[in-house]
Amino acid sequence: MNLKEQLRKLTSHNYIYLTSRGNKAIEHALSFVKGSLLIPDQGSWLSYRKYAKRFSLDVVDVKTDFGIIDLDDLKKKVNKAGALIYQNPAGYFAEQPIKEIYKICKDKCLVILDVSGCIGDSELCDGNYADIIVCSFRKWKLVDLGYGGFISSNKELNIEEDFDKKYLNKLNEKLNNVNGRLEFLYDKCNKIKKDLSSFDIVHKNKRGIVVVVKFRNNDEKNEIIKYCNKEGYEYTVCPREIRVNCDAISIEVKRL
Repeated sequence: MNLKEQLRKLTSHNYIYLTSRGNKAIEHALSFVKGSLLIPDQGSWLSYRKYAKRFSLDVVDVKTDFGIIDLDDLKKKVNKAGALIYQNPAGYFAEQPIKEIYKICKDKCLVILDVSGCIGDSELCDGNYADIIVCSFRKWKLVDLGYGGFISSNKELNIEEDFDKKYLNKLNEKLNNVNGRLEFLYDKCNKIKKDLSSFDIVHKNKRGIVVVVKFRNNDEKNEIIKYCNKEGYEYTVCPREIRVNCDAISIEVKRL
């Protein structure tokens, strides 16, 4: 199976275009948007807003439950939108209800799904519930090639590819191993959730490759950080729009 056949199988999309960056794929995707752009208010990537501004797209925030899209709010806003762009899992830590989201948006606005954190998961990375898929292969992504990305669709997009061919063989290896890497990261996340079960873990029963743990005070914050240092996990401190807008520690399991 060649590389693009692998990506077709992983996305259920017929047309695959390799790009030099994941951000380039996002830029291409937003170039097709006519009208306002819906973006989740938490758990979304910074470039969504950056490129929306470049294309003079009005951004409308969609309410979320710590990253997971509020379907009722989406219903209220979808009719006046040109597209929805969102990440699955939300902020890399909580799977989204992609079927329900697509049902609401279908025939009303484009659905652009960022699968940088779920490619290889047949349920979460399913192109039957997205008009356009974008993905990054950069450092700390699920496919951690350190270079490139792709955009895909079941409609021909006529995008000029700028992917450096010297990375093709290495990308092929990474894609062959993505299911194993995904299983490894899921297992690590489950272990962390078990270890920290006494804390308030955001969407603890949802799949993801990052674990977000709330803290109420400095003692709890320091205890979580102490655990991360002991176990060798990198972490970031929230509030952060790309994770959650509350006091929490984001344990960056995907960096392993």
